[in-house]
Amino acid sequence: MTKYEIINFKIEHEKHFYDLNIAWLKEFFLVEDYDQKILSNPQKHIINKGGSIFFAKKNKKIIGVVALMPTDKLDVFELTKMGVKKSFRNQGVGRLLINKCIEKVKLDKLKKVIIYSNRKLENAIYLYKSFGFTEVELEKKSNYQRADIKLELRLK
Repeated sequence: MTKYEIINFKIEHEKHFYDLNIAWLKEFFLVEDYDQKILSNPQKHIINKGGSIFFAKKNKKIIGVVALMPTDKLDVFELTKMGVKKSFRNQGVGRLLINKCIEKVKLDKLKKVIIYSNRKLENAIYLYKSFGFTEVELEKKSNYQRADIKLELRLK
């Protein structure tokens, strides 16, 4: 039996989605207006638009989260809002969450997954690259002021 369980979004988990993300955003950056918009209503901005949110659980407690959010480009989703409780970091939780996202995009036959990040998050970027994400040009105007790197994973 695995240490962690990965589960799909349920409306009762909405507060965990918000709290886990606010925690890491405040730890490393500022919470931007765009973050607040998405985090305050993930049902509207992610789930109802065809996206997914996955949670990592241990002993019935939510300890991590990640979202796959549709973009304005067909067959391209953004891997976003990934946060793991500080006491569970560096234990493979993020790897399990990303793996679940990649399984989902392959199942849905999507062409590409993108990530906007910041070079300050060295461990996260290393993790993304270990899954085959590569750095691509960051457009001049993205939804995130903190973004200074864009990565993508092309799928067949």
